[in-house]
Amino acid sequence: MRVVIADDSVLLREGIARLLEDAGFKIVAKVADAPSLLKAMEQHLPDIAVVDVRMPPTFSDEGLRAALVIRKQWPDVAVLVLSQYVEERYASELLASDTDGVGYLLKDRVADVHEFVDALRRVAAGGTALDSEVVTQLLARSRRVDPLGTLTTRERDVMRLMAEGRSNGAIAEALVVSVGAVEKHVANIFLKLDLSPDDQDHRRVLAVLQFLES
Repeated sequence: MRVVIADDSVLLREGIARLLEDAGFKIVAKVADAPSLLKAMEQHLPDIAVVDVRMPPTFSDEGLRAALVIRKQWPDVAVLVLSQYVEERYASELLASDTDGVGYLLKDRVADVHEFVDALRRVAAGGTALDSEVVTQLLARSRRVDPLGTLTTRERDVMRLMAEGRSNGAIAEALVVSVGAVEKHVANIFLKLDLSPDDQDHRRVLAVLQFLES
């Protein structure tokens, strides 16, 4: 699996590269700014890009804007964004159109090698990986607006775990309930969000998008 890494910190950039190489990934480019990232995308067309939100010259949102360009110009390339802190606006923008092949993790998670590599593989395979803290803050934001006010507390718990990219089995394990109970909660969520069976292939993604955008 071919990876491009974009981070202005040499230590973190090289550390991630070594970690991923040891896990069997092929690092095709390591860059320190957004223009170099987009150039590397054109040259190498990797399977996934690991991108820091804040990079030179302003250290504001260059990485995030580059990630959005990647999502638009190379939709088949997965993107995993890393951030020092939770940036609600950035997370919402990144997830606004499609949650397939996208991740948003805090940099502290890189210290957990197994968790980080697992998240990268999941995103590269077209799944979603959201830091639990990111999901918690987005959930708090949605409660302030509360368009999903009809959901029960347990249904919100299920939605939060769905937004992290977990399967029904993983949600059942986290909530210490049966898979059948989770399936019922998910069905109720679809019903309350007016997601018809015609959307069967995409209802889970659509539900998560409504949850995160609210």
